[in-house]
Amino acid sequence: MGKELPIISSGAQPPQPEAAEAVVYSRVFCARENSPPLRLLLDFLKSKGQVPLVPKMDPEALDDWAWVQIGIGYHRERKPIQLFCLRDRGSYQDAFEQERKDFLERLSIYDDIEAQLVRESVTRARFIATTRFVQADMTDEGYDFNGWILEFFQENCNGIVYIDGQGFFSPKGDLIVDMQDTSSDVEAVPDHKQP
Repeated sequence: MGKELPIISSGAQPPQPEAAEAVVYSRVFCARENSPPLRLLLDFLKSKGQVPLVPKMDPEALDDWAWVQIGIGYHRERKPIQLFCLRDRGSYQDAFEQERKDFLERLSIYDDIEAQLVRESVTRARFIATTRFVQADMTDEGYDFNGWILEFFQENCNGIVYIDGQGFFSPKGDLIVDMQDTSSDVEAVPDHKQP
């Protein structure tokens, strides 16, 4: 695996949500072997009329497929959306395996064809692209921006989208496995460690 990049300016720890702040996680379980470089995501967002705000970093870091985490802003007065990549190999392999195990266990109570297809997608996943944002700080513009991030990974990485408190969605955006009544979502994104 390529080198892990701390995609955070000046080596600072990413801002952690306050205990009282409700955070929302969205995930895309991706079957593609490698995650695309961040530059492709930023170009995709720009093609959709968005202006992604990212910290200053080495331009070469945007072309590395082995990125780990980045904060992407959609508005200067709002907190950025944190984007994480957990892979089936490397430093966060244990977090990836735990996420996959937890979701397969949660999906085991469903017996319809859609749930079976979702289980197969989760089983085949090679990496999980996860977004995290503070719900109280999010605007409609931010929800749209988060949706574009999820769409990028869904379309380009053979992924299936899961949103906390809702469930799994088809590529057309239809809710196919309603998981709003299952146990509360657990924060499975590891605390960012400096390599």
